[in-house]
Amino acid sequence: MNLKGKTVLIGVSGSIAAYKIAGLVSMLKKQEANVLVAMTENAKNFINPITFETLTNNKCLIETFDRNFEFKTEHISVAKQADLVVIAPATANVIGKIANGIADDMLTTTTMACRCKKLIAPAMNTDMYENPIVQDNIDKLKHFGYEIIEPNCGRLACGDVGKGKMAEPEEILEYISKEIMYEKDLVGKKVLVTAGPTIEKIDDVRFLSNHSTR
Repeated sequence: MNLKGKTVLIGVSGSIAAYKIAGLVSMLKKQEANVLVAMTENAKNFINPITFETLTNNKCLIETFDRNFEFKTEHISVAKQADLVVIAPATANVIGKIANGIADDMLTTTTMACRCKKLIAPAMNTDMYENPIVQDNIDKLKHFGYEIIEPNCGRLACGDVGKGKMAEPEEILEYISKEIMYEKDLVGKKVLVTAGPTIEKIDDVRFLSNHSTR
């Protein structure tokens, strides 16, 4: 797999799983992808932006109104570069913001401006994940074309055991590869799979059929 010439925007929100994203970024760079990272302020409590800047050789985007920039609307400029957006880990807070059109930081503002495909990898406590409001927000994202990378079941950082553990970086990389590398030549096509002969009724007595192999 080679992602040379492709730009992946990684959105990191405030979850303990944020530390795993350094590994994902490293794997993407090994595939020669251009990786941009946007972080929420809360994400800085779990991983230092310098980590991502060192791995990507790109500035880590955090502040929407950062004055240390070239004269351009930065979130729009980044959005136009991205071939794919991956928000991982995606907290209940960030999922709720995006699902309801709230863009109040660099991550959510840039995501809203992107026209490319978006992948969401939730990470949170089981009770939060199963909360009907969170599930409704996830359904909203699916309705608008976002793809959800289902969280795993296991022991969570809080000590609980259940669903809500972010998918492993290797799993997320597979989703990225599938989305960027392979042409979606069957999108919009309908496929009929049969396990025997097909019959098309002409009237109450007659029908058309075909041979079937076993």
